[in-house]
Amino acid sequence: MSELLSLAYPWIKGFHIISVISWMAALFYLPRLMVHHTERVGLNGETHELFAMMEYKLAKVIMSPAMMATWLFGLLLVMTPGIVYWGDVWPWLKAAGVIAMTVFHIWLTRRMKGFQRAENTLSGKQYRMMNEVPTLLMILIVFSVTVKF
Repeated sequence: MSELLSLAYPWIKGFHIISVISWMAALFYLPRLMVHHTERVGLNGETHELFAMMEYKLAKVIMSPAMMATWLFGLLLVMTPGIVYWGDVWPWLKAAGVIAMTVFHIWLTRRMKGFQRAENTLSGKQYRMMNEVPTLLMILIVFSVTVKF
């Protein structure tokens, strides 16, 4: 198994990067949709239905599959011999960042379901602030992997 993973490593890494890019794009865009849904649309009418559908499709068709693929390919990379030394700090920081990103993903999904039920309780300003979370986590994750401190 480990020899197969070593041979497939460049392909796994490529698919991991593609998955991460897709996941991040959705994590950046969904809170922005929610800002506009909150500030300009409200919780009823045709435009509300349109935004609710856009948020749902972004979360279910792009964001969740991309997260699952990111985890799958990331775990395959971790299982590849010689790639990760767990005595270093960086893999633990990256793991913490990815877990935090997953928690943020779950939080966004719950907010999306609230919009589906016309039960949003947050302001546009709060969604704008939350939109910074994936950026901060991305910085932690990318520098953990590239600098390997």
